[in-house]
Amino acid sequence: MFETLTVIGLIVLAVALRMARTRYVRKLGALTLLGASFYLFYAVTGSLCGGCIGVALWLFLPWVELLSRIRGMRLPLDNRLRNREIPNPSFFPNAVEAAAAMEEVGFEHVSDCGWEWAGMQQFFRVFWHPEERAVAAICLCEQSDVAFAFISITSTGVDGKVWRTTNFPFAPTLQCPPNVKWNHVPCERSCFHQILEDHHRYLNRLNIKSSQLMVPDPEEIGNTIEQEMRKQVDHNLAAGYIRLTGDGHFQYSTRGLFFLWGQFIKDMVRLC
Repeated sequence: MFETLTVIGLIVLAVALRMARTRYVRKLGALTLLGASFYLFYAVTGSLCGGCIGVALWLFLPWVELLSRIRGMRLPLDNRLRNREIPNPSFFPNAVEAAAAMEEVGFEHVSDCGWEWAGMQQFFRVFWHPEERAVAAICLCEQSDVAFAFISITSTGVDGKVWRTTNFPFAPTLQCPPNVKWNHVPCERSCFHQILEDHHRYLNRLNIKSSQLMVPDPEEIGNTIEQEMRKQVDHNLAAGYIRLTGDGHFQYSTRGLFFLWGQFIKDMVRLC
């Protein structure tokens, strides 16, 4: 009974810590949950090795999703953006505020568009700024009853290199080509002004001058998004992370599943 109550108490404490607003307190909650797993398996097996197995099981938890759903997914090889209506603001967190902030600093609205990836709906509200030589987007991802939004700011060099600052909350599910560099900022940072400052610092850190950046063509932004995705797909095909299914789609290979597992582990560490 003592061991059972101890495990229950640790789980309750972990849940309480995970609900805190402070990032480090939430991380302490994740460590407490690991401690509860260790103590549970230690109490059952009576050995430290058993407790370590209980902790290690969390690292293999993503394989349930990988083998049950992701392994069988078929994704379109050539996906096309379509004009979409703006989703209900209640399902589009901070979209109104982010759009207003973009317009405050001179970004102009280009289009509202989206596409579907294996049941996930992605909606983009796209803006551009000729003086900043950048494209900004607010994106909503919806799958079943789960939805999240993020902001990205993209600058493209005259040599074709792409630098992107985003508060996208997860690690990429496909490997980025060598010419595309991501600057991840904390997902809690949802203020566009802060993300724009982060993007400026990122370019300054890399010593990227304004003269090295292309002025976006608002008429071609949609095509640019589609072409970038196709180049990413081609890069992952060449790297062996995905394979063609012969019907205009692709799926993850065994190597790709292990790549995704590594990305899941990164997210577990970063987001805990």
